[in-house]
Amino acid sequence: MTVLEEAEALIARLTRAEKAQLLQSVVRDLGDAFPGIESMPDVSGGEPRIVRTRIPVWVLVQARRLGTSEADLLRAHPALHAEDLVNAWAYYRAHRDGIEAQIAENEAA
Repeated sequence: MTVLEEAEALIARLTRAEKAQLLQSVVRDLGDAFPGIESMPDVSGGEPRIVRTRIPVWVLVQARRLGTSEADLLRAHPALHAEDLVNAWAYYRAHRDGIEAQIAENEAA
């Protein structure tokens, strides 16, 4: 079974609402649009961050890399929603080099 066939089988088991969420995620991933991520020079040093918060994407990526689960991230940061994490992971996939540079820069500090 190919990965695509596996994905199709999984999609068949989703509710309509879950399919809509999945579709939004795929469209964002393909379109380089990250509505839940913003960068403002006067907030968090201009680093890409989750809207409504001062949590930079690199912090979430590094926490995940160090073994923090999504559930733990959501518990630790009550202002975050599950969709924020989806946006952060998609942003990271599209801007891997920049986020990796931010992680390295903050580890060196």
